[in-house]
Amino acid sequence: MAKAMTKHRWGLIGGGKGSQIGPAHRLGAGLDNEFEFVAAALDHNPEAGKAFGIELGLEEDRSYGDWREMLAGEMAREDRIDLVTIATPNNTHYEIAKAFLEAGFNVFCEKPMTMTVEEAEDIYQISQAVGKICAVNYGYTGYSLVRHMRAMVARGDLGKVRLVKAEFAHGHHSDAADADNPRVRWRYDPAQAGVSAVMADVGIHALHMASFVTNQEVTKLSADFISGIESRELEDDCSVNFKMDGGTAGRLWASAIAIGRQHGLTLQVFGEKGGLSWSQEQPNQLFWMPVGGRRQTIERGEDNLSPEADRTTRVTIGHAEGMPLAFANIYTDLAAALAAQKAGQVIDPAADLYPRAEDGMRSIAAIYAAVESANADGEWVDARPSILR
Repeated sequence: MAKAMTKHRWGLIGGGKGSQIGPAHRLGAGLDNEFEFVAAALDHNPEAGKAFGIELGLEEDRSYGDWREMLAGEMAREDRIDLVTIATPNNTHYEIAKAFLEAGFNVFCEKPMTMTVEEAEDIYQISQAVGKICAVNYGYTGYSLVRHMRAMVARGDLGKVRLVKAEFAHGHHSDAADADNPRVRWRYDPAQAGVSAVMADVGIHALHMASFVTNQEVTKLSADFISGIESRELEDDCSVNFKMDGGTAGRLWASAIAIGRQHGLTLQVFGEKGGLSWSQEQPNQLFWMPVGGRRQTIERGEDNLSPEADRTTRVTIGHAEGMPLAFANIYTDLAAALAAQKAGQVIDPAADLYPRAEDGMRSIAAIYAAVESANADGEWVDARPSILR
């Protein structure tokens, strides 16, 4: 994997001490020696955030108390950050991303990109107008064999894709006794989570992966939501049928009450010539069955895979690669994009796979469409953002 001659300067907002997502971003950004961690606003408590930044090795004047201080501080510097990652609560993404984009910074935002379709369309249009990168962290698309699935579909190994089945179903919110647990309760509170719970939390990861692998966009959908724990205002399980612009039909199941399931992210793609199956809990194996043949196991790291898979493989075959390395692949894509941006060149197509603001916008539109459909007893609804219809 090629390395940049000069590191890109990177900053992080959110992801402070005790955060689940912060370490994954710091590991991902640092793994390939492409980024230097130089600035951050890590915590809603300014003093705690500053102290943690210094503990992580930041200079005192670049360990900021909040994102506004960080924006002002970085704008005043000649050596300002090249990329900022936003890993704050969902309802803050829009305001922070908008401010940094309009100030001329490249942005990498955690999902969901925004809370409303209107906000998402605004971020998309701003990113287009300013000509800066606005990426969204659908990090599971960084897995090597997910990218190989996309390459196999693109080169025609499956023929015409007839059906894609995406799942992100776990059972970790199944206990009714957790209904008042604050770590769980907020996810089902419209005031904090928005219009959707499980669809917005995990469903859009699986839906985006279906689009990523097939290189097709969702055009319309029909959804059914349930609250298995009746006290919840928002859904803890959903089933969505969808149609894609290349003619593929889709099935999505997302759940937080599937007892016995752990992470539960899987993708299956069925075409005229064969079928593919991949599970994020066993990411080193991709199962391929050609029509009329036997099921084959494709191993990450084996010879003669696609350039997209080869580029995102770091360790030898038989050794597991996990989520932080998938995140690292997204960061390596972004490093290549930043290098191309600085040089006025075109990015290598095998690296040009990071999820964009358009992907984030399409996901938010799909969430709202699914809510509308579920409220109308499964009526088919246009799932596209209004500006792309």
